[in-house]
Amino acid sequence: MIDGELENLEETGEIEEDVLEVLEEEEEDLDGDEKDIREKLKETKKEAKKLCAELDRKTGEYDGLYDKYLRINAEYDNFRKRTAKEKEGIYSDAATDVLKNILPILDNIERAVQYADSAEPDKVSDGVKMIYSQFMNSLANIGVEEIKAAGEQFDPEIHNAVSHEEDETQPDNTVTEVLQKGYIKGDKVIRPAMVKVVN
Repeated sequence: MIDGELENLEETGEIEEDVLEVLEEEEEDLDGDEKDIREKLKETKKEAKKLCAELDRKTGEYDGLYDKYLRINAEYDNFRKRTAKEKEGIYSDAATDVLKNILPILDNIERAVQYADSAEPDKVSDGVKMIYSQFMNSLANIGVEEIKAAGEQFDPEIHNAVSHEEDETQPDNTVTEVLQKGYIKGDKVIRPAMVKVVN
């Protein structure tokens, strides 16, 4: 029995020596691991500093771009408001110019109405003709022209056919009668001529 106990003790001693060896190796490994950890920590700190510097740089770029965006947005808003105001002013100026040409005609119509009941109908008729001539001159002054229609080929861009007739003496699609005059300013049709067309 003593021999067995001695053997167990010897085995236990060997185990203790093995454990001590393993612990020493682990301690050496830990020392090595600690060095690795310290190195990795240094590298991580360097990387973190780089990333922080990059973040600061990107934040600065963002702030600059955001400021630029705000300025451009404000400039666009000012431009939009200014353009709307100018557009309104242009319309108002154009309307005023047209009315300046029309008001003298209104004055003459009022005079004609005053003399309509007079004993001289020829003078009233002459006055109305003069008013018509004055009105046509005013339209010409603002660039408005009558659309030529009678005897012309029908053009759907400037003519509005409201009736058709058969006439073998006229070529097809010829305007034979103007029922209501049309007017044009430059390329813009103000009102198409209302016409009768040959089929």
